[in-house]
Amino acid sequence: MKIGKIDFGERPLFLAPMEDVTDMGFRLLCKEFGADLVVTEFVNADAIIRSVPSTLRKMHVSDAERPVAIQIYGRTVESMVEAAKVAEEAEPDLIDINFGCPVKKVAGKGAGSGMLRDIPLLLEITRSVVEAVSLPVTVKTRLGWDSNQIIIEELAEQLQETGIAALTIHGRTRNQMYKGVADWEPIRRVAQNPKITISIIGNGDILMGADARMRFDETGVDAVMIGRGSVGQPWIFEEMRATLAGVEPPKHPKEWYLEVLLRLLDQNIAKCDDELKGIIHTRRHLASTPLFKGIPDFKKMRVAILRATTRTELVTLLDDAIELVEG
Repeated sequence: MKIGKIDFGERPLFLAPMEDVTDMGFRLLCKEFGADLVVTEFVNADAIIRSVPSTLRKMHVSDAERPVAIQIYGRTVESMVEAAKVAEEAEPDLIDINFGCPVKKVAGKGAGSGMLRDIPLLLEITRSVVEAVSLPVTVKTRLGWDSNQIIIEELAEQLQETGIAALTIHGRTRNQMYKGVADWEPIRRVAQNPKITISIIGNGDILMGADARMRFDETGVDAVMIGRGSVGQPWIFEEMRATLAGVEPPKHPKEWYLEVLLRLLDQNIAKCDDELKGIIHTRRHLASTPLFKGIPDFKKMRVAILRATTRTELVTLLDDAIELVEG
């Protein structure tokens, strides 16, 4: 599979962009464990143009994580074109346009999946961004606004005509948010449409290697993108890679998995240059990790872990918890 001149090989695994999750530290871990492409947190076009420091920091990429994409979102042609040019200067390998974010503060203002209610503008923005930059441009979107407007098949052909290099489809509508089960049937129809020549990436409910293998086999997508399934377990790419290769996934000592989370913690503390802020930034991973599943009466300890305010306190609690993990 190729996007532009980048050859990802067969059945590649991509890390989805996630706000407050896919910062550089997490992207590097996912890359280490087998992610073939990583994507930044989505970046607001208007904030890019205003040179908001926190926004510009989100666009920092390193050679160690390549290939890497910067994802931008906005609601006007002018802002998106200007933001794309600034993003290109950060030297990613791809620029991705977000037409999929369903949250009210984004979609409700006409950006993200809100663009699914104004397809002419969506296409104009895409075409203008493609023309404005020299890097390959990709798009991430959803099936449609709601169950009465599943438009992705027609939209995929229209987006292809704008010159994009690849399209990622999340198997839910905007109104579904992240609820229910992702519907991969429309994704399959797009992937198998003989008129579609660009790469199609499927996204939604990829939680283990068996899920990835099933979607490749049943839909014919060129790649799958993993989002929430990676939160708290960047090593999921190692398991998926092994499953796709038809070999037994590696089984590490429980302490190995904890060490990965501690590496992420220390990366976040260093990035934030503040112990408490680094801990807070890591809490989403600690809350989502499956590492401590199955521990009897874990709720009280989990609350304590998520309330810890110093590294020493947190590490002590995590060490206590890992001792209770079976195996």
